[in-house]
Amino acid sequence: MNTETESVLIIGGGLAGLFCALKLAPKAVTVITAAPIGTGASSAWAQAGIAAAVGPGDTVEKHVADTLVAGDGIVDEAVARMMATQASDRIHDLLDYGVPFDRDLEGHLQVSREAAHSESRIVRVRGDMAGRAIMQALVETVKKTPSIRVLGGFVAERLLVEEGRVVGLEARGHDDEGGDGELVTLRGSQVVIAAGGIGHLYEVTTNPAEARGGGVGMAARAGARLADLEFVQFHPTAINVGKDPAPLATEALRGHGATLLNADGVRFMVPIHPDAELAPRDVVARGIFAEVQAGRGAFLDCTTAVGASFAEEFPTVYGYCREAGIDPVTQPIPVVPAAHYFMGGIWTDMDGRTSLPGLWACGEVTSTGAHGANRLASNSLLEAVVFSARIADALPGEDLADAPADWSQGSKDSGRIQPRPDTDQMKRLRHTMSAHLGVLRNGDGMRQALRTIMTLEREADTERFANVLATAKLIAVCALNRTESRGGHFRTDYPAEDPAWRRRTFATLEQAEATIPALLED
Repeated sequence: MNTETESVLIIGGGLAGLFCALKLAPKAVTVITAAPIGTGASSAWAQAGIAAAVGPGDTVEKHVADTLVAGDGIVDEAVARMMATQASDRIHDLLDYGVPFDRDLEGHLQVSREAAHSESRIVRVRGDMAGRAIMQALVETVKKTPSIRVLGGFVAERLLVEEGRVVGLEARGHDDEGGDGELVTLRGSQVVIAAGGIGHLYEVTTNPAEARGGGVGMAARAGARLADLEFVQFHPTAINVGKDPAPLATEALRGHGATLLNADGVRFMVPIHPDAELAPRDVVARGIFAEVQAGRGAFLDCTTAVGASFAEEFPTVYGYCREAGIDPVTQPIPVVPAAHYFMGGIWTDMDGRTSLPGLWACGEVTSTGAHGANRLASNSLLEAVVFSARIADALPGEDLADAPADWSQGSKDSGRIQPRPDTDQMKRLRHTMSAHLGVLRNGDGMRQALRTIMTLEREADTERFANVLATAKLIAVCALNRTESRGGHFRTDYPAEDPAWRRRTFATLEQAEATIPALLED
């Protein structure tokens, strides 16, 4: 299936990729996705919803102000304002695609409040089912859109760069047993990468196995500029029942009044932050992590705030708890921080352009400047739809061809698509990342992690794993370089913020690698 087409190639079948494909209709688009569309994407796991200033008394300025505070000094304010301004339009796009957002009795969009938001502005679906509902609606719309061809079960492994321009990609399919299949070459007019985040680099994560940073690493190895790679967000309240991925107890529960207790029944967040359970995510994550490390455990008590209405108001979390033998109506839920969202990634401008001609990016694979050092809750799905739409508007018209009438008939799945267990090398990497580049970090541990990653690099025998390791290495290098604590990056050897570091960081893979000898000497 080595093909040369005039279609736009989109890597990724999550919210960002599918929304961009729909916005490009009727132009020809080919979506390349490792799992069938709608699965294997973190978008489908998002419970809370989309942040948008659509409620009474709320304003774009308030949304921007909350984003700036959560981002801990390094949000690009112009990007945040653009994103918040376009939120309402994108919500209405999703309504047009059939997303059943909650409404009140008068038919207005119903909004809820989450941590670090000054107003109720989270547009939801049945309490905690937004991600799943959004993805279901988009998948059904994509299937009915003749200009979109979907290649499922193909993992993009390498970007093709000719004379400094990205002109296509190489992707590997599956065979009939679910193993590695053929390597295919796809050439297109433009390439959009929407390959998701990095959560699966860590032992405890809320993300699916496909979210292991391969897209970031692939772009880095092609020479793309990257940004803010040291900032990883850990969701404070993953349900601690030993599952991989860890099921999530949505932020909305704390917005609803649920409290955090240790095994002694003490509300440990009260003395840590004035907002207690509604403090920014990094603060709550560190508070919970400290209780777990001290052996006291951490529990989300919803028995009073939600109680008997739990199954109706938060059906997804209720189902997770019941599967684990927990009754959240009467019992506190054991929780632990889990790798959840990556503020770093491929640098883009406001229209989703990367530093490489021909390559665009949207969604969690990017670092647009909208989140700074710490993402404000529910700004992630918003960023995905805003930047996907801006890419569709910004792509040069002369490079876009209308799809032939039978274009979507070329959709296919590659072999037997099934999740694969982690290799021993991947397990070692995940353990290393959690131990030394997790909620709490220090120089000695991060140097140890970097040495392990470089050892794994020398042993890597697939392009796919080489991409993953490139991302892990970049996170380690950038975290070592930032000698302060800020947002999702907390160093026990540099626990204070440093005004000199009140800035975003940018690097290519080549530039990051050049700093390694000096970092390892410290």
